[in-house]
Amino acid sequence: MSRLEGFPPIAVAGAHTLILGSMPGAASLAAVEYYAHPRNHFWPIIGAVLGIDPALPYAERTRRLAEAGYALWDVLGACRRAGSLDSNIRADSIEVNDFATFFARHPAIDRVFCNGTAAEQCFRRHVRPAIAERFDFTLRRLPSTSPANASVPYPAKLAAWREIAR
Repeated sequence: MSRLEGFPPIAVAGAHTLILGSMPGAASLAAVEYYAHPRNHFWPIIGAVLGIDPALPYAERTRRLAEAGYALWDVLGACRRAGSLDSNIRADSIEVNDFATFFARHPAIDRVFCNGTAAEQCFRRHVRPAIAERFDFTLRRLPSTSPANASVPYPAKLAAWREIAR
C-alpha cells in the first residue's frame, strides 16, 4: 500500500467558507483534480447551488468557486489507503494538513462544511482540538457527494448542500 498525497487548497484571500473532503479518491488523484470521479455529485451540486456550470473546464470551475469566496481542501494531506474508500484509510498513516497556517492566512473563514462523515470525524478528532482556541467558526457535516454514498439520493444531497449558499 503506497503513501497517497493530497492536493494543496484552492482558496483566495477573503474566502468565507471552507469545504473539506477527507482525501482525494483514486480518480481524483489520477486526474489531479478535486472530485474528478464522473459519478461524484460534488460539481453538479455546486452547479445547482452556486451557479458554476459543472461542464466548464476544471480550472475555470475552481477559479469561480474561489472567487465566490469558497475554499476547497481535504483534512488529510497524506495517508495509506487501498482503493478510494475512506473506510480503507489506515489510521496509523494519517497525516493532517496544516490548518493552523491555513486559517491564519484566511481569517475571514467563518464556516466549514465537511463533505461526509469521514471528513467531519477526522477534522473533529485531529484538527479541531489543536485550533479551537484560535479560531471560531461553524462546523457542519453534509452528506457525502461520493458515489459510494448511494443510500442518499441526489435530491436529498442537493437539498442539504443548499446550506452552503450565502
